[in-house]
Amino acid sequence: MQSYDVVIVGGGMVGAALALSLSETSLRTVVIDQYRLKPDLVSESDPYSPRVSALTEASVQLFKRLGVWDTLLSQRVCPYRHMRVWDGEGTGEIAFDAGSTGYPQLGYIVENPVIRASLLKGLENTSVDLLEVSGELTFRQLEAGYEVLVESGQAFHCRLLVGADGAESAVRKWAGIPQSQKDCLHHAIVTTVEIEKNHQDTAWQVFLDTGPLAFLPVPDQNDRHYCSIVWSLLPERADEVMSLDEEAFCKVLGNAFEHRLGKIIRADQRYRFPLKHRHARQYYREGIVLVGDACHTIHPLAGQGVNLGLQDVETLSRELIRACERGDDIAGEHILGRYQRHRKGANMTMLAAMDGFQHLFHADDLAIRWLRNTGLKLANNSHLIKECIVKQAMGISETR
Repeated sequence: MQSYDVVIVGGGMVGAALALSLSETSLRTVVIDQYRLKPDLVSESDPYSPRVSALTEASVQLFKRLGVWDTLLSQRVCPYRHMRVWDGEGTGEIAFDAGSTGYPQLGYIVENPVIRASLLKGLENTSVDLLEVSGELTFRQLEAGYEVLVESGQAFHCRLLVGADGAESAVRKWAGIPQSQKDCLHHAIVTTVEIEKNHQDTAWQVFLDTGPLAFLPVPDQNDRHYCSIVWSLLPERADEVMSLDEEAFCKVLGNAFEHRLGKIIRADQRYRFPLKHRHARQYYREGIVLVGDACHTIHPLAGQGVNLGLQDVETLSRELIRACERGDDIAGEHILGRYQRHRKGANMTMLAAMDGFQHLFHADDLAIRWLRNTGLKLANNSHLIKECIVKQAMGISETR
C-alpha cells in the first residue's frame, strides 16, 4: 500500500488546480483519474471544444499565483470587454463594459481543455503523483484515514480524501454525504458556430421564453469569426433542435439570436446535457472533503460553475497549507469546517441567484414581464447598480 497525505479523486480543472496549489508543500499528494493526465496543449489549428468557461478576475489571479496563466495565454484565450443582456420577449436590455471596473476586460472565455492542459502542464516536475486508472475505485475507512483501491490491485492510504470527481461523485456517494437536487427542467445545447460579423469582444445573452441563449466570444481563425453557444431549452424543444440538419439549425439559431452578429454560417457538432442544481448538504465528513461539481452544480447561464469550484480550491488549499505549516491535522474537523463556513454561503447565494433568474425570465405572466423589462432598463441607467453587479460577477471583491 502506498501512503499519501492527500488523495484527490478527479483530475479535472478543479482537482488539478487543488493538486497544484498543494504541490509546494510537504504534503504527499496523488491525483487519481480515469482520464488521461497528460498535458495535451491546444494549438490554434485544433477544433474548438464545445465546453468553455467564463473565467473571472478571481480565477485569473489564482492561475497567476499557480504559475499557469502564461500557459493558458499561449493557447486559446479570448478576453471579453463588454456584455449585452436583453429580454427576447420585451424591450429591456442592459450593457456592461470593462471601463467601469478599472480592469481591461470583464473576463476571459477559455475552452475547458485549455484550462485543464495548462494545470496538468504546471504539475509536471512537481512532487504530485498522477495516476491514470481504469475501472471503478473502491474505498475503505481505516483506523487512521482511508484506503483507495484500484481494480489493478493498487492501494493507496491517505489522511485526507478529496472528492473532485464531478457531479456524480463516487466519493460523495460512498461517504453518504446527502445533497439537494433540483431539475432545472431544461437541457443545454452547446457547440461552436461561425458567424458573419465580429463578436466585438462581447459576451451576448438573450432570455427567451424557452430559456437563455448565450453567444460567447472565442478567438478568430484566418479572419473568420466564431462564438461558443449555450442554448437552454425545454426537453421537447431540445429534441426538435437537435434533430435539425446543420443548415436548419443555423437558421433557427440566428432567428432566436435576432441576427445580432449577422448570419450563422455553420455549426460544429452539437452536444446536449440536462441541467440540474445540486448542492451537498455537507462539504466534508470525517476526513473526506468535496470541491467543485462534486459539491455543487448550477445553471450555466452566468458561466460561474468552474469559478465557484476554483474558489473552493483557493479556500481549501489555504486552510490545508496553514494546517501543514502549524503541524496541525489536515483532516481535522476544525480545518474542514472552516473551509465549509467560508464557501457554503457564497455557493448557496449563487445557486439562489441562478434559480431566481431562471424563474424570473421563464415566467409568462404579463406583470412579471413588465417588471423584468422595467428592471433591466432602470439598472442599465444606474452606473452604481451596474458597477456592483459586474464587480460581483468578476469576483473582484475576493481578489482584493
